[in-house]
Amino acid sequence: MANIKSQIKRNRQNEVRRVRNRAIRSELRTREKAVQAAALAGEPTDELIRAVQKRLDKAAAKGVIHRNEAGRRKSRLIARSMQASGA
Repeated sequence: MANIKSQIKRNRQNEVRRVRNRAIRSELRTREKAVQAAALAGEPTDELIRAVQKRLDKAAAKGVIHRNEAGRRKSRLIARSMQASGA
């Protein structure tokens, strides 16, 4: 346990951020799975993909994930949904 006041505060801040980041990452995975499931079922995925892209960009802007990771995940998601739909 830290004895320094500033480190105690820093530990509190880190815990709040860790919980928030975990929730954001979880939501991203859930939304990506929803797009994949819709693509496999043959349903339109345009709205779902747009929502995932927005969330990925937001997460990258806030530093939850790296911006290159956001771009890579968007690219792969679109490629998978196109492949599953047979386009």
